[in-house]
Amino acid sequence: MRFKDYYYFKAKRENYPARSVYKLQEIDKKFSILKRGQKILELGASPGSWVLYSVKKIGKDGLILAVDLNELEIQKPKQVIFIRCDVTSPSLEFINALKKHSPFSLVLSDMAPKTTGIKVRDQALSLELAETAFYYANNYLKRGGNFVVKIFYSEDVVDFRKKMKKYFKEVKIFKPQSSRKESKEIFLIGLKFEKSN
Repeated sequence: MRFKDYYYFKAKRENYPARSVYKLQEIDKKFSILKRGQKILELGASPGSWVLYSVKKIGKDGLILAVDLNELEIQKPKQVIFIRCDVTSPSLEFINALKKHSPFSLVLSDMAPKTTGIKVRDQALSLELAETAFYYANNYLKRGGNFVVKIFYSEDVVDFRKKMKKYFKEVKIFKPQSSRKESKEIFLIGLKFEKSN
């Protein structure tokens, strides 16, 4: 069992299903990505901590299209449309929802692979998910929108960041303090999407 640290107990006290909420909170504090009235696409939304935090920031006029392989572990707020599916082979329901609600102001991806314990394999799987998230950002973000994607650090991150730089005015690398010390995860933050489709 993982060590239950400060952020684990803080999440329990504040009624979030997972400590990951504090990663998004740190990202938002630093880069001001969440604003009232936004439409957000969230990939890898379960158990729902990011959804709860985002809903507070976007208010009653915002909307979140959330997707995950697993169900949300929260009571779904009314601003949230949740679809259970695999984004690497999206369902017709998800594709139709994307078309209906895009373009989005923000695409969030906290997706992570089922880890194997084999470092190179896990890094490759994480990169594949990041590439998938980038596909959705590239196709469904509005001009000037932002993109946040989790990825396990490897040498491939350098090339992935270069690719993102072709589409965003700035691409930042960020490691939240609330990430576990032993974790290899980092976040790439694409700011001000410049390519429209």
